[in-house]
Amino acid sequence: MRFFSKFFTTFIAVLLLPILMVSAQNPTINPGENLVTEGILPIPTSLTETVDRYTQFRSAGLASWHPSRREMLIATRFGDVPQVHLVKFPLGSRKQLTFFPERVNGGTFQPTEGKYFVFSKDTGGNEFNQNYRYELATGEIALLTDGKSKNSRGVWSNRGDRMIYTSTRRTGKDYDFYIIDPKNPQSDRLLAQVEGGGWGTLDWSPDDRQLLAQEYISANESYLWLIDTQSGEKKLVTPKGGKEKVAYYSGAFSKDGKGLYAITDRDFEFSRLAYIDLATLQHTYLTSNIPWNVEDFDLSYDGKHIAFVTNEDGAGVLHLLETATGKEKPLPKLPIGDIYGVNWHRNNQDLGFTLVSARTTADVYSLNILSNKIERWTESETGGLNTENFPEAQLVRWKSFDNKTISGFLYRPPAKFKGKRPVIIDIHGGPESQFRPSFLGRINYYLNELGVAILFPNVRGSSGYGKNFLKLDNGYQREDSVKDIGALLDWIATQPDLDKDRILVTGGSYGGYMSLAVATKYGDRIRASIDIVGISNFVTFLEKTESYRRDLRRVEYGDERDPKMREFLLKISPLNNATSIKKPLFVIHGKNDPRVPLNEAEQIVATVKNNQVPVWYLMAKDEGHGFSKKKNIDYQFYATVMFVKEFLLK
Repeated sequence: MRFFSKFFTTFIAVLLLPILMVSAQNPTINPGENLVTEGILPIPTSLTETVDRYTQFRSAGLASWHPSRREMLIATRFGDVPQVHLVKFPLGSRKQLTFFPERVNGGTFQPTEGKYFVFSKDTGGNEFNQNYRYELATGEIALLTDGKSKNSRGVWSNRGDRMIYTSTRRTGKDYDFYIIDPKNPQSDRLLAQVEGGGWGTLDWSPDDRQLLAQEYISANESYLWLIDTQSGEKKLVTPKGGKEKVAYYSGAFSKDGKGLYAITDRDFEFSRLAYIDLATLQHTYLTSNIPWNVEDFDLSYDGKHIAFVTNEDGAGVLHLLETATGKEKPLPKLPIGDIYGVNWHRNNQDLGFTLVSARTTADVYSLNILSNKIERWTESETGGLNTENFPEAQLVRWKSFDNKTISGFLYRPPAKFKGKRPVIIDIHGGPESQFRPSFLGRINYYLNELGVAILFPNVRGSSGYGKNFLKLDNGYQREDSVKDIGALLDWIATQPDLDKDRILVTGGSYGGYMSLAVATKYGDRIRASIDIVGISNFVTFLEKTESYRRDLRRVEYGDERDPKMREFLLKISPLNNATSIKKPLFVIHGKNDPRVPLNEAEQIVATVKNNQVPVWYLMAKDEGHGFSKKKNIDYQFYATVMFVKEFLLK
């Protein structure tokens, strides 16, 4: 379901097999031909001997079950980027099927015979995904989309003869619905026109006459629609115009087609699993006894069971519900961690999912609901390191400026490191996201080898803590989340084992903005900052982000076309306060980033250079919103280790 993508965009951070460019004259690592660097100190090749094993982690994620055989497609990486692999039985060999220089994060089997699957890939991280058909018998690959627009992979009809997907083909910014028989690419046609970049496909009705679609406005507002799969006529299922914004996440038709199962925060602080009667639109809530967000679910093909995952204080918990009785069935205990992409086999017995924890990299498992037997399908390599010794996350809380409680997860280094430990504060992106205790991959090097504590805060505006907490940083409240980090600095000063005088702040995307904002507001209390694909000026960001996502971001940050809001956004933008950045700064970006354009990095680098402080810059010409190619990720890691050693530890 929709949370498959969540895993695939995170697991690429723990890839392996470094490819080094070594100068013949000097024992230093040279950046690859697609990397542009400024200010970065020479990186000695000896560094790789120390960090190499921390670059050797693999991971795997479930993509699709075969419709008749007990086999599956997974995404994992053996070369430079993730590709599609076939696994025929638990812990079987991973047979690589796709071989591209760009990442392929999974595919979906044709759902009745499974003779081919459909996958997506972009170019250079630009996120303009194209869909392809892969024939298992021959290995033949055929392009299904126009090769230029941004496309979703879409969902299969129950008969397996059509897919409906969204595409920006018509206007460049609107996610229209298209329908295609993947065996006949010429059958592709526009089904329904819409306005906005927040539309997505969810499920076909049992008779294949209707499509369930989502219209996403913001993290707090979204709607469900029915679309006639012949005429394209649209019908709103969840009313608009109420006193309070309501969000609907994911959805599926009941087996009889008379209702829908969906996740919604309607009339509740958290997101619940609900059944919606299509005749009356009455909602029946199935998980009101759980005071946490339901974040993913999948309905078995016979309609008798729903598997769903709750986010309980950052930990993913798997549940199994009988639809006839509304009662939960007991399940075997799983390790504490994150669970993604629950996916039923058509045999209605095997439930597949991806599990990751602090001590285990992401791997694929299945649960047989008749025997309650858990089977592991992949066992990804961990560079020869004993991950059982890796530190577990500790949930910590502190009071912010307005007495609101903010929480985060602290990883402390091993006891062999004595005295107060330096701290890296790593702030998640989104901002409608949440750090979850998970496998840290390369980051474990800072803990285990350098003795640095890592703290991941979930500032206001993070998901997972209720819909009102999610809204606390919107619009004119933007800087309140920055103040949460100010309060965190106060909290660190009270901890006997943490060094308040050695703190580095980093983050990616919105977290990149946060790291820059902290550098401008609390620069006298940190040693350095790292900005990864971050926003430096909200106005230029909103004006230049890709058109299909611009209105969606305006709901969160504010509309820069409004003079009062524009003035506010300019006032709080780090670029316009950059004279206050007096500590070393490292800026990392991808040239093809469609979300936060490269200009955001270039302008902050040029401005902070005038402050006469060290500024490091790393840009990849073949990447987008974060690095996905292992050789680029490796160089970024080596350079970051150098930056930490030079400006945090010295």
